Amino acid sequence: MNRLKFDLWVGFFVAIGFASLLFLALKVGNLSGASVGETYRLDAKFDNIGSLKIRAPVKTAGVVVGRVSDIRLDAANYVAIVSMQVGKQYEFPSDTFATIMTSGLLGEQYVGFEVGGDTEVLKDGDVIKKTQSAVVIEKLISQFMFNKAADSGN
Repeated sequence: MNRLKFDLWVGFFVAIGFASLLFLALKVGNLSGASVGETYRLDAKFDNIGSLKIRAPVKTAGVVVGRVSDIRLDAANYVAIVSMQVGKQYEFPSDTFATIMTSGLLGEQYVGFEVGGDTEVLKDGDVIKKTQSAVVIEKLISQFMFNKAADSGN
């Protein structure tokens, strides 16, 4: 009887451990069911999106206001077009600035909105004209190394 009780407790704690791992995996992968209700679509064109993924958050002032819904390549101009679903309760001026930013230790990338001051607001299907692409760390490091090598040659 004592062995059976011990086995049940071990099984209970193993089940809690698996549930915790599943919860963390869903949180890290942005697959949890946090939705923003009714949405409208905004598009933005970027030269480089880094490792931005579909379902990445769209934030302003640290608050999630939407999600990235689609990423595609404009074959004519060779730029990435990022489509975002933004909650209808959030209205942004037409001069809003969209930036691809990085947060956290894992380097999760998201789209950040910096609100402008225009009185006209963005509507469903509008394109955000002011954008800033992702900062690629590898490119910065290679530029630094190249500059150091050029300086040491003098």
